[in-house]
Amino acid sequence: MNDATDGFPLDAPARSPLLPAAAPRESTSRLIAEALRAAIVDGTLAPGAPLRQDAIARHFSVSAIPVREALRQLESEGWAKAAVHKGATVAPLSAQEAREIYEIRSALESLAIGLAIPNHTAATLRESAALCRAAEREADPSQYVARNVAFHMSLYAPAGRAQLEDMIGTLHRRGERYLRLKFGLPSYKGESDNEHRALLDAVQHRDIPAAQKLVVAHLLGTGDLLYRFLTERARAEAALANQPKPRGRRPRAATGS
Repeated sequence: MNDATDGFPLDAPARSPLLPAAAPRESTSRLIAEALRAAIVDGTLAPGAPLRQDAIARHFSVSAIPVREALRQLESEGWAKAAVHKGATVAPLSAQEAREIYEIRSALESLAIGLAIPNHTAATLRESAALCRAAEREADPSQYVARNVAFHMSLYAPAGRAQLEDMIGTLHRRGERYLRLKFGLPSYKGESDNEHRALLDAVQHRDIPAAQKLVVAHLLGTGDLLYRFLTERARAEAALANQPKPRGRRPRAATGS
């Protein structure tokens, strides 16, 4: 994340077309929230970076109202943090939050996959298999996050539990920037792909206990890995910050000739 900025990149060219001129306010705020979320995930906006309403409004050529709504949405999802008289900033990465997100996901997704398996059809299984292969081939971290979500959600969709699916989707969004961190860890991609294939195989064989066991192990393992990584990184950063700064040499006194 070396290219991360300290604020919203006003001078950076837009990655997507400008917002529709006649977009309803709700649609506009949603699109702004998605753009900010993407910038946080890909590291353009670093943890602690200010999210200034006026700067964001100028960037998207909109009024302050949809920006405020977008920031409230991001705050409710855990992406932004608001402080009185200081405005909103990108929420810091938290080892505890990362682990907890995956603990909750393991419980909800175990339930969802158990409910979904009896309702899977040949068509839904083909879709899940195609999404699994797409995630396996993907090398771009940002694109992989989207393909990973699509694969997981395809396994649960046949459950027909709209509220459960919505809760899982929210947790996926909150965990996106943590998932991206795993790309920097050795052997993660291959291990994740292997776990996805094993999970898909259990679903295809309609083995509910095996599928539930695999999805729980997959998610708890991810949460533990991220917790250790972020904890160790925080310790290293704290140790570096506490190191005494080297003192410069004191200038020699001038001597007469």
